[in-house]
Amino acid sequence: MTHPGAQLRSLMDSGIVAAPGAFNALVARAVAQTGFPACYVSGGATSVAAGVPDVGLLTLEHFCRVIREVVDGSGLPVLADADTGFGEEEMVRRTVIEYHRAGAGALHLEDQVFPKRCGHLDGKALIPLDQAVSKVHWAAQASRDCSQGQFIICARTDARGVEGFDSAVTRAQAYVTAGADMIFPEGLGSEDEFACFAKAMRDGAAKRSDGGKVYLLANMTEFGKTPMIPLDRFGAMGYDIVIYPVTMLRIAMRAVSDALVELRSTGTAAGLLDKMQTRAELYNLVGYTPGTPFEFRA
Repeated sequence: MTHPGAQLRSLMDSGIVAAPGAFNALVARAVAQTGFPACYVSGGATSVAAGVPDVGLLTLEHFCRVIREVVDGSGLPVLADADTGFGEEEMVRRTVIEYHRAGAGALHLEDQVFPKRCGHLDGKALIPLDQAVSKVHWAAQASRDCSQGQFIICARTDARGVEGFDSAVTRAQAYVTAGADMIFPEGLGSEDEFACFAKAMRDGAAKRSDGGKVYLLANMTEFGKTPMIPLDRFGAMGYDIVIYPVTMLRIAMRAVSDALVELRSTGTAAGLLDKMQTRAELYNLVGYTPGTPFEFRA
């Protein structure tokens, strides 16, 4: 069976990949049924779905449970948020191994101090560069140990909003040298910055020790510092994968909130029927056909 990290590499080598965020198995099934080739597990969405803010409150075990649900629900290669790695180097190593065991094909690790903040908020702080490099190095070694290097290590830098654009490039290049397979520049403020970052990474001296390609990730979260940029334009700039971390959760919770207001005010769900999935649609999403010899297909 092909490792999900190898599957994700193959997808990115064939063209730019869109990876919507899924915060549970049902959303993951919908992502797959709609035809997306990959799925993303967001730290922000996972936290909010658990009723807490995105400040590093959830455990490694909680994240692994959600990853398993999304992997099983979608059957797709999954990239998962590992925040700051749940600790220092030894814990980063364990995180890589546990995410691999949970079925993910990749994770991203950021260079913020703990407790972290959402990448599109002000007031972030970074760990020293040498410490961040060490964490990436440990993550890359853990990937080699548990998957012969097939598990993808993506290094995220939040430097743009703290130390400036040039620092983001410098840190990203250092992470490549430390063994990162992919780079995630968080909080870039314009399409021009994305293009300049991609060019800087192409033109930079930093290379992977194995000579492999360095992939680039773009984050299309809403209501943040980054404008909405279409997928094809990211591809033209040289990015390989675009994540939509909280899109589905925001859509779902707006629908839930609106429905609750109407139900509370009218005392009936009759006016909501045309906004719902039907029973048949919901059963189809979970692979359930009542009255047949094999009612459930995973």
